[in-house]
Amino acid sequence: MRVCFVMAGLPHYFALILNKMVSDYGIEVILVKPTQQSKALGAGVKEDKSAANFRLVELPEFTTWYGKSFFENLIPTLQEIKPDIIVMSSWPYFLQLVLNPPFYFKLKKIGAKLICRDIPFNTAYWGKSQEYYYSGQNITEDLDANKKNWKGALYFRAITWLRKLYLPLADAHINYYDEGRDIIGSYGVPKEKIFIAANSPDTDELLAAYEEVLRQPEILPANPHRVIHVGRLVKWKRVDMLIQSIKDLKRFFPDIELVVVGFGPEEENLKKLAEKLDVTDNVKFVGGVYDALTLGKYLHVSSIYLLGGMGGLSINDAMCFAKPVICSVADGTERRLVRDGYNGFYFENGNQESLNLKMKTLLQDPEKISTFGANSLRIIKEEINIHSVLKEYMVAFNYVLAH
Repeated sequence: MRVCFVMAGLPHYFALILNKMVSDYGIEVILVKPTQQSKALGAGVKEDKSAANFRLVELPEFTTWYGKSFFENLIPTLQEIKPDIIVMSSWPYFLQLVLNPPFYFKLKKIGAKLICRDIPFNTAYWGKSQEYYYSGQNITEDLDANKKNWKGALYFRAITWLRKLYLPLADAHINYYDEGRDIIGSYGVPKEKIFIAANSPDTDELLAAYEEVLRQPEILPANPHRVIHVGRLVKWKRVDMLIQSIKDLKRFFPDIELVVVGFGPEEENLKKLAEKLDVTDNVKFVGGVYDALTLGKYLHVSSIYLLGGMGGLSINDAMCFAKPVICSVADGTERRLVRDGYNGFYFENGNQESLNLKMKTLLQDPEKISTFGANSLRIIKEEINIHSVLKEYMVAFNYVLAH
């Protein structure tokens, strides 16, 4: 089986997933990505080509007539690769199928089955685009959800109509979370063509790192009131809320500490906020950490993993190291991973008091922290891990090849 992924980039975690696809299932994997950092890739996303055990093809990007990025010479490249299956990210690449019809017909002539890979995130149900647009759910990394106007509403409605045209063109869909089946189904895609593969890092690597971390000296002094956030430092991660919580809870826990793992365009603003709130000594910025062992060391010496806004895989990371999770509305993957009152808590989206309450409740109960953390680890080991994700990919692959 030869599978070609067409993506905006190669995040370090996904390289590990593709490697596992090669080693465990014997699939011939090819990844097509832009030569340079793509405009379609989020700010601060760490790409990693060094450990790829699959073929990597890099193509220049160009700006299409409709203003979105696409690949130069993709059709000749696919003709040379001769894949059995093409897995392509939905946004913005599937726009090319309907806004450049000759491309779609050339793609069909290659003879490969086409799979649409999406979360789907920021996607309205068919027929409810206006309600969704004005609901405040449709946001970007810069948190421009409140900048709503009639022009934006018309644009969002047009995108929804385009999805109605291009989503049914795929032979199958792989989505991250369960509601994706209903969202994509509302656009006329038969439910049997929609597969749910919860997103995951290489949990084998992370669990092995956890065992190693337990044998090594701690990276920071012991502190039962240390919490941690891992992720790109962009506005919609809402790290500002976490820093505010440190300020608000310091009177209850004088030694409270927040470890911030990651980098991004908001780093300086967040450091200035910590200074303004007089919690500089309580907030530790450690930069981007991408090797499992070092990341695990920081998670291990922290009591709780916090996600103030959008995110996903960082939850998996934390759970691999037996951490309870406090989060709100993220990219949808949290719904499978975090069970309220079992391995963590949900707080009301954007509500500072709600976040503070959940943190305080957990920080003052060490026994619950331990129990919740053990439950997180169990969920990873028994339910949602790299193997369960790859099995779902294989179900989708075998489906399209049989139909």
